[in-house]
Amino acid sequence: MTPSAATRRPLILAAVMASMAMIAIEATIVSTAMPQIAGQLGDLHLYSWVFASFLLAQTATTVIFGKLADTFGRKPVLLSGIAIFLVGSILCGFAWSMPSLIVFRLMQGIGAGAIQPVGLTVIGDLYSVEERGKIQGYLASVWGVSSVVGPFAGGLIIEDFSWSWIFWINIPIGLLAAVFFVRFLREKIEPRERSLDFAGAALFTLAVAALMISLTELGTSGSLVVLAALGVSIIAAAGFFVRERRARDPMMDLKLWARRTILTVNGATLLSGMSVIGLTTFLPMYVQGVLGQSALIAGFTLTAMVLGWPIGATIAAKNFGRFGLRRVMLFGASLLPIGAVPFVLLSPGMSPLAAALGSVVMGFGMGFLSTAAIVIIQGSVGWAERGSATASNIFSRNLGSTLGAAALGAVFNIGLAHRDGGAVGFDRIRELLDKPGALAADTMARDALAGSLHVTFWGVFAISVATLLLTLLVPRLTATGAAQPAAAGEEPEAAVGIGH
Repeated sequence: MTPSAATRRPLILAAVMASMAMIAIEATIVSTAMPQIAGQLGDLHLYSWVFASFLLAQTATTVIFGKLADTFGRKPVLLSGIAIFLVGSILCGFAWSMPSLIVFRLMQGIGAGAIQPVGLTVIGDLYSVEERGKIQGYLASVWGVSSVVGPFAGGLIIEDFSWSWIFWINIPIGLLAAVFFVRFLREKIEPRERSLDFAGAALFTLAVAALMISLTELGTSGSLVVLAALGVSIIAAAGFFVRERRARDPMMDLKLWARRTILTVNGATLLSGMSVIGLTTFLPMYVQGVLGQSALIAGFTLTAMVLGWPIGATIAAKNFGRFGLRRVMLFGASLLPIGAVPFVLLSPGMSPLAAALGSVVMGFGMGFLSTAAIVIIQGSVGWAERGSATASNIFSRNLGSTLGAAALGAVFNIGLAHRDGGAVGFDRIRELLDKPGALAADTMARDALAGSLHVTFWGVFAISVATLLLTLLVPRLTATGAAQPAAAGEEPEAAVGIGH
């Protein structure tokens, strides 16, 4: 390696970390500010769509951008993703209504769908297998730091500035990353023919979007709208599976998903994503609207979960050899319903420390579960399938977050609509959220909000239990330090090694 190349590598790594930071900070800073944003923009029944639209776009475009990077090179795809993300961020700050904010968040999600997978691909191009462990630690630190900075910055911005700045702070970070990529990322790639499954991606997006509409509108719109959206989702899903079976280069390899290990691990990952997005979406609303705390305090209750995640992941990685992958994953899955219990028990007047306790336990659980899951997935296949298998796990988590935001949003909407015969409407809650402390004076509105969120937290608990039950179906795995071939007639993924 030439000295110039050795000098460029850390600068490119810094650019990848900066671009990842834009996505990581979105997870907490927007959640902290959303109660006030919803209070000003209205349409509270669309609250969960602000999160779901971002996740839907990111989930649907990740695979497509990965294939485009293989065809045209990493740099143009990365720069395009950063540009789309920044334009979406600027427009989010100028949003004049909840529907416009949802559209602009969708644009941010498209940009994130390019930045995250292609950024990780660049790291794989630049660093050897032996070096990637240390580099992955640097990348993980981005999420840990963002989990602290996000809520703190979100709380300060809400209290002292316009909420638009929670989106506009991405601009200098993104521009700096783009400059570094332009200046230091050099690649030689010969464009080649690839069959890009745009039809599959379109059908998948339509199926998930229609399902989300049916869930979101459940309890707030007529049954005709819900049934029509559900019908479109079923038809699009059927078309998607037919397309994937026939496509030369499918968006999703169905044969890979048919394997028991991959199916059960990804299923548990999907459900865990649903449970976590429930807290990310609705916990700040409860802490601010029901407990009467500031946006800053609400942000820190959420930070407890995101901080617990990397700590749990670090402990899990050090104990794979001692306890085995399956046991580590089961331990993490068992922590999820335990952590969800404090949210079910929350009531007006309680300390926000109870919410923080539940958050940190669920964060630990996700650290153990997600880390073991990705190692199991990667170890259950050969080198030629490892990229697709890894993508399937990331895809499952994103899809779980997308569906969870919509499904639990529907639970919240139904709960509020049926509380006291619907005496407290969305407009009344919106006005009170826009005035900190006002809910404490309006006992009826506070109780209605607490009741509807209580039902939502029960939904989080039920999904956590389902995650544990599905994890029990993961086949027993070997943990001898090296992958072992399956015996004759045995599923090839049943033997998983965790060694170097």
